[in-house]
Amino acid sequence: MKRNATAVWNGTIKEGKGHLTTQSTTLNQTQYSFNSRFAEGVGTNPEELMAAAHAGCFTMKLSLDLTTAGFNPESLQTVATITLDNGVITRSDLVLEAKIPGITEEQFQQIAAGAKAECPVSKAYNLTITLQATLLA
Repeated sequence: MKRNATAVWNGTIKEGKGHLTTQSTTLNQTQYSFNSRFAEGVGTNPEELMAAAHAGCFTMKLSLDLTTAGFNPESLQTVATITLDNGVITRSDLVLEAKIPGITEEQFQQIAAGAKAECPVSKAYNLTITLQATLLA
């Protein structure tokens, strides 16, 4: 399987602007700029897209692993936060809240840790990855 996205940029780094389009067109000429990356400008940025990719991949992998282990997750919600520090993307912090009937805390933590380590995006990222996993009643 291969997926693609296209970036177009016009102008200088601070005054210029660009747009991103994904193969599925979920992003379709979605704007990005210096301000959307380094300030609070309108549009997206690479770190936000990395966070979305990691949250989505981890959550799907966790669902697969829970189902394989015989559990039926009621809800899984993951927030991923990507840190850009001095021009280097250094970490991805995952915060998970889950409702999973019939699972113990120990089983939950073990399966969540495995999903963190084994999801394809985690494997692709060369940075520190943390996980805070909370099992909700």
